[in-house]
Amino acid sequence: MTNLTLKQLRYFEALARLNHFGRAANACSISQPAISVQIKELEETLGTELFERGARQVRLTNFGQEFALRVRDILRSVDELGDLARASRDQLVGRLRLGVIPTIAPYLLPTIIGNLASMHDGIDIHVRETLTQRLIQELAEGRLDAAIVALPVSEPSLTEVVLFTENFVLVRPGEDEGKPVPNREMLREMRLLLLEEGHCFRDQALSFCNLHSARPRELLDGSSLSTLVQMVSAGIGVTLIPEMAVAVETRSASVSVSRFTSPQPSRTIGMIWRKTSPIAKQLLQISEVVRQSAAALREQHSQASTSRMSLS
Repeated sequence: MTNLTLKQLRYFEALARLNHFGRAANACSISQPAISVQIKELEETLGTELFERGARQVRLTNFGQEFALRVRDILRSVDELGDLARASRDQLVGRLRLGVIPTIAPYLLPTIIGNLASMHDGIDIHVRETLTQRLIQELAEGRLDAAIVALPVSEPSLTEVVLFTENFVLVRPGEDEGKPVPNREMLREMRLLLLEEGHCFRDQALSFCNLHSARPRELLDGSSLSTLVQMVSAGIGVTLIPEMAVAVETRSASVSVSRFTSPQPSRTIGMIWRKTSPIAKQLLQISEVVRQSAAALREQHSQASTSRMSLS
């Protein structure tokens, strides 16, 4: 066992997570033959196989599954040793692994990254954009330092810090400009375009419209807010999008944008991280930069967004 190396454990973790030598090699920035050699040497050191090798993917053996649990704990502890050093400083320096959900990332990230880079000299930001449940899992496994998501996530092991609240707006075809804004009961009778399953924004929109029991034919799914807005522009239906997305997604689409009457549908955006994180103090500072970035972006877009909306 004395020949085990940290490098081998990181390669093993990547292969266990991705189940494919090529993808694991890319994730580790090495060649596929190189990672194959390292995994083979690791198995020889352990005296047993860690993976069942197939033509297109690999699977963990029973021992490999047990080994993977221990390896993730080890790697998380090693990463936290580095976090302890970073925690001794007033400001966060070095790598920041930040997760963001897809309905926030394209609109807020450029401002956040610019402000973090100018306010925290020496910070190296690594961004991961994916769905909330995956971000929570990767936080728990120590592969992310923090994530920006819709709250609440209600995970006892995570700290939640509220950043801001934003409303949803209604996007209709351009020819609907000036028409009365439908209420939630009327929306249930319309062809509503939503993000595909797994997006928290989909669930929030369904909740507002009270459509959790809707028949599948009444709803159409899209993979992104951009897709939904372009489908509306083509006259296929209507959709809801968060205010922060209006300036970007409607600038090249023939659509009308309207606010709902009160109470308006909304979501609360926050930042989450592990309660045990050694850099919790620094992450709280980072969350304040994110809050300020969002406020500046809303102010920047307010006039342009208002000019596209028919108030009611």
